[in-house]
Amino acid sequence: MNTLLHINTSLFASEGQSSALAARYVERWRRNHPEGRVIERNLSEQPVAHLDAERFGAFLADEAKLTPLQRQALDESNTFIDELRAADTVVIGLPMYNFGIPSMFKAWIDHVARPGVTFRYTENGPVGLLADRKVMVFAARGGVYQGTPMDTQTDYVTHVLNFIGLHDIEFVYAEGLALGDDRQRQALAKAHSTIDALAA
Repeated sequence: MNTLLHINTSLFASEGQSSALAARYVERWRRNHPEGRVIERNLSEQPVAHLDAERFGAFLADEAKLTPLQRQALDESNTFIDELRAADTVVIGLPMYNFGIPSMFKAWIDHVARPGVTFRYTENGPVGLLADRKVMVFAARGGVYQGTPMDTQTDYVTHVLNFIGLHDIEFVYAEGLALGDDRQRQALAKAHSTIDALAA
């Protein structure tokens, strides 16, 4: 059975522009995979606690010595990693906030990037431990940043996903969404066209 993991990272949950782009792709994926399964992970409705020393310690400690909070953190981390492992395709709705990724998405990443579980260090450098699969990132931005030094998202997301073993990554951008109605319509129309072509 084909499985898709759908991750929304917008503060506005399903109402965000990036969420709408991701949802468009997921809806078309469902048409093409009527027997497929979609795992929904909405980080606004299901927030992930930010990493602190106690939570980080859960990933390194003897399980028999975990505090209740550490047990919860480890269980959450294992769930997120199991969802990634189960998915043939990963879809991420990604807004830009203050030139970076949403902090809730960073919290998810911090629970997914686990030494000895999703990556390990070797004498030749780090090696990702997850099997590669398709990752679609739908990036919505108020300004126009693609290909400029102000686009901190693309390189970071690519690097961190590569780090855990995911290399087949495709970005679809909708930029200039805050630069007037005409620019927004044009940007969304272009993104919708790209999404429809990719999902065909």
